[in-house]
Amino acid sequence: MTQSVVLQVGQCGNQIGCRFWDLALREHAAVNKKGIYDEALSSFFRNVDTRNGGDGADIHKGKIFSLKARALLIDMEEGVVNEILQGPLRDVFDSKQLITDVSGSGNNWAVGHKLYGCQYREHIVEKLRRTAEHCDCLQCFFVIHSMGGGTGSGLGTFILNVLEDEFPEVYRFVTSVYPSGEDDVITSPYNSVLAMKELNEHADCVLPIENESLFSIVSKIHQMTNSGKLGSTVKQNSLLTSSAGSIKTEQEKPFDAMNNIVANLLLNLTSSARFEGSLNMDLNEISMNLVPFPRLHYLVSSLTPLYTLADVNVPSRRLDQMFSDAFSKDHQLIQADPKHSLYLACALLVRGNVQVSDLRRNIERLKPSLHFVSWNQEGWKTGLCSVPPVGHSHSLLALANNTCVKPTFTELKDRFMKLYKKKAHLHHYLHVDGMEQSCFSEAISSLSDLIEEYNQLDATKGAPRTDPSRLKIAM
Repeated sequence: MTQSVVLQVGQCGNQIGCRFWDLALREHAAVNKKGIYDEALSSFFRNVDTRNGGDGADIHKGKIFSLKARALLIDMEEGVVNEILQGPLRDVFDSKQLITDVSGSGNNWAVGHKLYGCQYREHIVEKLRRTAEHCDCLQCFFVIHSMGGGTGSGLGTFILNVLEDEFPEVYRFVTSVYPSGEDDVITSPYNSVLAMKELNEHADCVLPIENESLFSIVSKIHQMTNSGKLGSTVKQNSLLTSSAGSIKTEQEKPFDAMNNIVANLLLNLTSSARFEGSLNMDLNEISMNLVPFPRLHYLVSSLTPLYTLADVNVPSRRLDQMFSDAFSKDHQLIQADPKHSLYLACALLVRGNVQVSDLRRNIERLKPSLHFVSWNQEGWKTGLCSVPPVGHSHSLLALANNTCVKPTFTELKDRFMKLYKKKAHLHHYLHVDGMEQSCFSEAISSLSDLIEEYNQLDATKGAPRTDPSRLKIAM
């Protein structure tokens, strides 16, 4: 069995990471009734015997003693990490796997990347190696961060660079939360574009997520469950935004519902690594099958269903609706409509009581309405995990390598240029050692090149499919 390590960087990264570990424990508790440390748990948790004090030895089989998350918590402000260490999850984290400072990065990418990056590099490498030594077969690093602030964008992308240098064979999946247009951090366009250059160069796969989309999904769930229109009771712990049944006991915070959606995305993404299934999909297969060009590694994600009704029967009509919803713009985790854009490839990760025939039927049903590039008309990858999420009989995570991400990047570029043309706030960045104005021009050039690559692909949409000419054998 393979293992993965989660690196949660900055305030946003640590808050989402906290929800991920909470919901992961809920999910394993629902399946693992006997309290046995099994392969499913070992993928993200160590089992440590802490009875004799000290670090404790890793126990690879048998009874669960003390579960420790395979995680590294990093923030240049202490607040969120201290809150986690005083909360109900405090025993899940190894106190030696924390890196904090007191002053923060001041919403400045350069402070996070250039200043704190250099200052903490050896410290970060040492803790990464220590975490890796506890793994039998380290397959993947998951980096969770936001793009708009200083620590998440700056130090988060610095760490991505370190991972490539120190662990070049280990896959790097990045969950990046993009700021909205009305973001209260005025320098967030600078931070996001500077971070994008690093993501382009050092990530294997990026799952972009927009705050606006998360807010829309939360509002939609709230509206549907409170309107009485559904005609049936909703299972409380089936809500995509719900913490019901987790070990969290304190009052929910404003962003918990939004963070739970991202945590559920990661749970579904890693389900095949944690549980058995008739058609399990390895994490490296996602990058292998969905990323035909190295820089075009941004995958648009959608989750369905958003909730489950309390009636027991699941007619195939509802199953088909789940597949249809995954391609509708209302379920995407960025503001995009993939059905009207071009697909390079698409993965469907299904959990629960779903048959391969259901998968094939729905792919054939949906194919005519989706535009795939001419050279990859059969660009589908499917995974079936037999264990459904808590509160659901089945669920679906769709990952699309689709040109619909382009408007998000174009809007980000426009917001960057508005500030950059005026040279507004540049001095805050340029006074940091190692930061030069060329960093800005290189970053916007990298983003412009990425947008142009998507433009070129979009230009081929609707072009007739041409089969390559074959060699003729002279008789």
